[in-house]
Amino acid sequence: MKNFLLIGAAGYIAPRHMRAIKDTGHNLLAALDKGDSVGIIDSYFPQAAFFTEFERFDRYVSKLLTRGIKIDYVSVCSPNYLHDAHIRFGLRIGADVICEKPLVLNPWNVTALQDLEKVTGKKVNTILQLRLHPSLLALKQEIENGDPNKVYEVDLSYITSRGKWYYTSWKGNKEKSGGIATNIGIHFFDMLNWIFGELKQNIVHVHTHDRAAGYFEFAQARVKWFLSINYETIPDAIKATGARTYRSITVDGKEIEFSGGFTDLHTLSYQAILENRGFSMDTSLKAIEMVYEIRNATPIGLKGNYHQLATLPFSAHPFEREEGAFENPLKSI
Repeated sequence: MKNFLLIGAAGYIAPRHMRAIKDTGHNLLAALDKGDSVGIIDSYFPQAAFFTEFERFDRYVSKLLTRGIKIDYVSVCSPNYLHDAHIRFGLRIGADVICEKPLVLNPWNVTALQDLEKVTGKKVNTILQLRLHPSLLALKQEIENGDPNKVYEVDLSYITSRGKWYYTSWKGNKEKSGGIATNIGIHFFDMLNWIFGELKQNIVHVHTHDRAAGYFEFAQARVKWFLSINYETIPDAIKATGARTYRSITVDGKEIEFSGGFTDLHTLSYQAILENRGFSMDTSLKAIEMVYEIRNATPIGLKGNYHQLATLPFSAHPFEREEGAFENPLKSI
C-alpha cells in the first residue's frame, strides 16, 4: 500500500484523485487546501489529516518523515499557477508526483523541474486522461493504420458553461489559470498532437475572457478549434436538451463519440502511474508550448480557416456590463 498526500482538496477535480487513490488500494495520509469545504474526503479517507495552512501541513509531513513513514506520492490538484511550487515540494520530500493538467504554465518550468527530477531521483507524472479514452485510442489506431500521407479535416468544439463565480476565482485570472485555452483546452490540444503528429502551424483567431478559437496544422490534420465558457455559445439544439456543456470532435465530417467514458479515466491514469507507465513531463511539453503560444499570440480575426462558432457575437465581461459591453476585439481587425 502506497502513501499519498493531496494538495488542492477542495477543487472540482480532487474527488477523482481521491477515488483513484482508493480504487487502486492505497492510502491518503493528509490533504491541504485553503478552503475547508472538503467533506467529500469522508467518502474516501475519513482518517486523513487535513490542513488549510501550508505551514502546518509542511510541519505535519516533516513529522511523518521523522517517524519513518514514507510518502510515496504527492497528488497536485491546486490552482494552475501553483503547480510548479507544489511539484517542487513533492520532489523535495522524496516523493513522486502526480499533477493535474496543465502541468505548468510555461515551457521553461518543465526544464527546471526536469533538473530537479535528476537531483532528487524522483518522477513527475501528469494526467492526460484523453490518451486513455477508448474512443480516442480507437481513432489513433485508425489514423496509424490509414494512409500516412493523408491530411484529415478536424473540427473541435468544447463549451463548458461557467457562471459569474468563474471570474472571481483564480480561473478567471489569466496570470493564474493561463486563460481559456490553457484552463479548458490543453488536454484536447495534447490529444490532437498525440493522434495527428507534429504541429506545423498555430494560429489564433479569437481570444477573449470567455472564448478562444484558432487553427492548428499538424502532420496529418488541419484543425479548426473553438473553446468557450459562455452558455450563449452553445448550439440551440443542445440548449434544448437542457445541457450546459457541448463537446464535439469531427474527423472528415464524422463525429467521434467520446461524451461518455470519463468516469474512470483518473483511476486508469493512477493504475498506469503505479505500474511505471505514466506520462512524463516530456510528454506534456508540446501541449504546454502550444497554449503558451496561444496565450501570447495576437488574434488575427476572422481570416483564413476559422471555426464557424468564432463568428458568434461577443459578450461583455460580466463585471463590466454596467459600464457597457467590451468593444468587439474583431472591430479593428
